[in-house]
Amino acid sequence: MLTPEEIERAVRREELVGAKAKAKEALAALVSARVRDGVWHTTNTARFQGIVTSGAILPEPLIADGDRWSTSQGKEWYPYVRTLGGVSLFDFSGFEPEEYSKAFPVSSWWEFVPYRSVWNEAVWIEIDADALGPGFISGRALLERWNAGRVGNRIMPQIESAHLGPIPLSSFKSVFVVREGLAALLPINW
Repeated sequence: MLTPEEIERAVRREELVGAKAKAKEALAALVSARVRDGVWHTTNTARFQGIVTSGAILPEPLIADGDRWSTSQGKEWYPYVRTLGGVSLFDFSGFEPEEYSKAFPVSSWWEFVPYRSVWNEAVWIEIDADALGPGFISGRALLERWNAGRVGNRIMPQIESAHLGPIPLSSFKSVFVVREGLAALLPINW
């Protein structure tokens, strides 16, 4: 049997969890509104510093596989863009979260918006896709290429786009950071 104090602690913990979930949902709405109709890359602050230091978002940065997205099952399950030697981007042109989730229920876009839970933060980098030239592959074109190749590697249909090769800092249009517990989009000067 639980004591009144244990019940009180459990109730407070549930309230805190609920408040955190509501705050993350509100922040996700802010991020979704900001990134809508743009091409974006997301990372964390430590990795962003590496990007600034190197002068570009690199297709194969010095990040251990254990710290990368979707690498735990081996190369045959790496994200598709990585197998191409590219940088994964989000192409949120015309993105409607509810419609997309119904059409692609297995897609894990929500793991990144507003931030990856393992990071509790995210740096969002807006990319000038026109400045990337022919190395840029739109979300729809990437999905067509993936379907034609009949590969099993992971992809986020239609919203995952790519750039083959490094993305120089000169292709950045804007950068902002979001953090757990902070209901704001903070601009970053790089």
